[in-house]
Amino acid sequence: MTLRRQILAAGLCGLLSLPPAVAQQAGIAPQAPDANVLLRPYLPQTVPPVRLGNSPRLADLIKAGQLYLSLDDAIALALENNIDLEIARYSPIAAALRVTRAEAGGALPGVPSGASQAGSVASGQGVLGSQAAAGVSGGGGAGAISRGTGNAAITQIGPITQNLDPTIQQTSTFGHRTIPQSNAVQSRTAALVQDQRNFTTTVQQGLLSGGNVSFSFRANDLKENSPSNILNPSVATSLTLTLQHNLLQGIGRAVNGRNITVSRINLRTAPLTFKNQVIAVVNSVLNAYYALVGAVDDVRAKRSALETAEQFLKDSQRRVEIGTLAGADLIPAESQAAAARRDLVISETALSQNELRLKSLLSRNGIAEPLLAAARVIPTDRLSLPEREDLPPIEAMVATAMANRGDIALRKASLESAEVSALGTRSALLPRLVGFASTSQQGLAGTPRANGSGPDPYFIGGLGTAMGQSLRRNFPSVNGGAFFQAPLGNRQASADQAIDQLQLRQSQLSVQKDVNQVQVDLMNAVVAIEQARARYQAAAKNRELAALLLDAEQKKFQLGSSTPFDVVQQQRSLTAAHASETAALVAYRDARTGLEQALGTTLEAHNVSIEKAAEGR
Repeated sequence: MTLRRQILAAGLCGLLSLPPAVAQQAGIAPQAPDANVLLRPYLPQTVPPVRLGNSPRLADLIKAGQLYLSLDDAIALALENNIDLEIARYSPIAAALRVTRAEAGGALPGVPSGASQAGSVASGQGVLGSQAAAGVSGGGGAGAISRGTGNAAITQIGPITQNLDPTIQQTSTFGHRTIPQSNAVQSRTAALVQDQRNFTTTVQQGLLSGGNVSFSFRANDLKENSPSNILNPSVATSLTLTLQHNLLQGIGRAVNGRNITVSRINLRTAPLTFKNQVIAVVNSVLNAYYALVGAVDDVRAKRSALETAEQFLKDSQRRVEIGTLAGADLIPAESQAAAARRDLVISETALSQNELRLKSLLSRNGIAEPLLAAARVIPTDRLSLPEREDLPPIEAMVATAMANRGDIALRKASLESAEVSALGTRSALLPRLVGFASTSQQGLAGTPRANGSGPDPYFIGGLGTAMGQSLRRNFPSVNGGAFFQAPLGNRQASADQAIDQLQLRQSQLSVQKDVNQVQVDLMNAVVAIEQARARYQAAAKNRELAALLLDAEQKKFQLGSSTPFDVVQQQRSLTAAHASETAALVAYRDARTGLEQALGTTLEAHNVSIEKAAEGR
């Protein structure tokens, strides 16, 4: 025991003296513990705290309490600060860790009971071991090992989730037993007293092909009070190599590695998932920015309408004062001024709401950021319409969409994962046939009794003598066998396999449905652009005509051939025409955004790098 303590102390000192490895430096990725390579797997990793601060770009763009914002700056701020993107950045890291988890295999096998270790002795060792070797048992024989079990210990039969990381297991047990002897012929004592120390070390490795192999070393130290023992104290050693493998159900790397394959597929598609999230954020920014620009234009138009209405009211009041206009004719002008003031308030409220919506996309803590909450957003880009549409043929757009759409790629990857997972239910249809084999080498040595007949000199010695016998295979044992199990009818496995295949067929049809929907989405997007263009052209023409009619009506009013009511009607028509033109422009930009989304070219159209988005720069 003193030697074992010295070895253990030396080993711990060696572990503690190893130089610590450099911890991984990453923004949000888990950091390995700052420890040597042997201790590191058993220490928790550290995940950095969440990043709630905004990028310096936000403060740089705010001048004198105003956030002057172009569309490109809005997209850049969202890529750096949007909290949905920050959440999405964790997914690829988690996917990589899930691959590592899958490659490690399943749960570890159970740990042997310490009580059973303490109550067992090797065959031929001591009184109880001699009785076990002879096929008989004496008092307290519960601790003896039946000869029929040999040296094979098959604890798991059939397909199991293998542990693919090599596992080392060490069990040390210490026991003191006093066993009354009703028949003292062999023990020659009324009470057999034993001191036991059992040490077992096992190294086990799971096989991806569907089995596991283990190598174990066991040493049993025994000291008894029986005068009949030839060796006392004694040590028995055993070296055992065991192989167990599935031969029908659960055989093959494809079946046992399906979780690894699915995890790798998920890792491969993790960038696509992140890309879809980036596209969603960019689309939200585009819609919010153009809505804000439209709201700014609408406020400008409503303010101009209010100024026009107030000026007309003043002109009408002067005419009443000089007697060229009846007092009752002021009512339409006053009504129009009040309505224009109301419309301006509504428009300014809508502007504030759109501004708040855009701010929430540009900051990780929303309007809780004091600098952003107090700033007014001034969009520097204007709504515009290209002179003509230069759209490729629908066939070319479908090909572009199929090559760029991340959701279609994710659907196909999900189908691939389902096909891989179906290997499990297919394998479960087979009966369970497990082959196992083991070989062991025994050794026994000890101190001879002080008086009486001496033992064979070959067994005199200590742990080294017993280990030498085991290594030389002086006392070998070989065992092998097979386990077979087949449920009659096999209805559960058959139903599971059929259900799995039906769900797989549904997934295949869903993928084809999504592929068919791509063309429908593109055609709808093209129609939406054409309608928005026609709507804008009509609204722009209507606004021009309304402005001309208002100007003509005002001139007629100046000449006395028109009434305030007619002028007010033209003012209202012009205000409505301005609102329709702005709404048509916003609708056109939304339609263009929808077409880019249907094509999967949103990021390319706005010069967004997915690598920079992943880094948050």
